[in-house]
Amino acid sequence: MKNDKKGPQYRVNEQIRVREVRIVGDGGSTVVPTRQALDMARQQGVDLVEISPNANPPVCRIIDYSKFLYQQKKRAKELKQKQVRQEVKEIRFGPQTDDHDYNFKLKHAKEFLEEGNKVRAYVFFRGRSILFKEQGEVLLLRFANDLEEYGKVESMPSLEGKKMFLYLSPKKTAIVKKSQQKRDNERREAEAKEAERKSKEQATETLEGNEGELPANGGLFANIKGGEELLKKLKGEEAEG
Repeated sequence: MKNDKKGPQYRVNEQIRVREVRIVGDGGSTVVPTRQALDMARQQGVDLVEISPNANPPVCRIIDYSKFLYQQKKRAKELKQKQVRQEVKEIRFGPQTDDHDYNFKLKHAKEFLEEGNKVRAYVFFRGRSILFKEQGEVLLLRFANDLEEYGKVESMPSLEGKKMFLYLSPKKTAIVKKSQQKRDNERREAEAKEAERKSKEQATETLEGNEGELPANGGLFANIKGGEELLKKLKGEEAEG
């Protein structure tokens, strides 16, 4: 039994000095004296590991301590991978942004919010363009209104130096991005299913065109998944008829 100095520490074997413990396992749980639990662990050649010290009585598992630590690290890693990292994406405007540029940036902002990221939109006033700060405020308010279905306003437009900021946070649950490999695999699976469906439809049309006569050698059935079994079944139904 090895003691891992990293991460949370667990009391093991003789370190557990309470009167009784609750043993949990695949078959359920049972409360036994701690000494009995230690004997059970020794008989199995493993350890008695306290996993919930604040319960009454404390909860323990009979398991190899090194294996237990490995399972804990693996579980923590999986949870971390499932967490969606939220980033702050910036969208920059000029005080006189045209409609084409505005719509292009609006599209990107929708994507950012759908992915669970925050959006920091700002209007940059260069030189004397600061005179158009009201125009910049109107632009940001229009931006927030157009994104009403995707995000909520965290703070109204505010001027900081030569920049006027607007902050938006996502409304819906973040969508985890799929890797390119996963998208390719899903596309290939969909194409294979579609090809199989078309093959079956073609086979059905061939049967109907032959007025109920079944090809002796399997014909088109030999080229589709499960075709031979389907052919046998249809021949059996024809014989019974």
